Amino acid sequence: MFILIEARGQVVAAFEAQFAREGIAMTGFHPADFPDWLAGATRSELMAIEGFLIGEAADRGGLIRSIRGKFPGVMVALNDIASLDQTLDLFASGADDVVRKPVHVREILARVQAIRRRWDSQSGHASVGPMKVYFDGRDPEVDGDILSLPRRERRILEFLASHRGRRVTKAQIFHTIYGLFDENVEENVVESHVSKLRKKLRQRIGYDPIDSKRYLGYCLVDAATPAVSATFDLDDARLDHHAPHPVGRVPAYA
Repeated sequence: MFILIEARGQVVAAFEAQFAREGIAMTGFHPADFPDWLAGATRSELMAIEGFLIGEAADRGGLIRSIRGKFPGVMVALNDIASLDQTLDLFASGADDVVRKPVHVREILARVQAIRRRWDSQSGHASVGPMKVYFDGRDPEVDGDILSLPRRERRILEFLASHRGRRVTKAQIFHTIYGLFDENVEENVVESHVSKLRKKLRQRIGYDPIDSKRYLGYCLVDAATPAVSATFDLDDARLDHHAPHPVGRVPAYA
């Protein structure tokens, strides 16, 4: 999921509609409400966030710096007008990219993936046995043939592939796919999606690549790779100065 910090409700609504068409959860925060939520955000909640978008706000540089203190992922600033001084200030504050509106959500997603590839020196996909899992919205391939998956099953597979070698919990998958504030969907829906996904993968690659342990979560493995037992958490070396807190206020645009 993505989080947009933006003072104008109509801008939030427009981006929510675009992200929804791409099958990706997005939550909008008014800049006045965001600091309270960030102060109470847990590591599990931050892990579910794929990126922050920084729109219109009084102190965008300060917002970016406050987020960077807790979140090691991608941040993209959205500018209304072309301004060299503003762009340089946003980069100096810690933004990974600065984009001028209007911009299509697909371009934002492409930029986020490009940033991640540069960070990880990855080719844009993960190989699991005979399967390639892409991180740009494409269906996976098995021995070069496309394996068509429903949108949510594909997103779960991408999430598992992006955290290979570590377990992720049902709650972490749910928050990534449906967002942190969706109260209209039960968390147990993840089990149904994963069950259907496992059946399809088993039929195509000959074994079940999703190892599950009760109370520990799920892990994507190769046929010859032993399953891990440790649950996933964000990099302790970068976040160990932040203890988990109870969830803060629900955002104005959630």
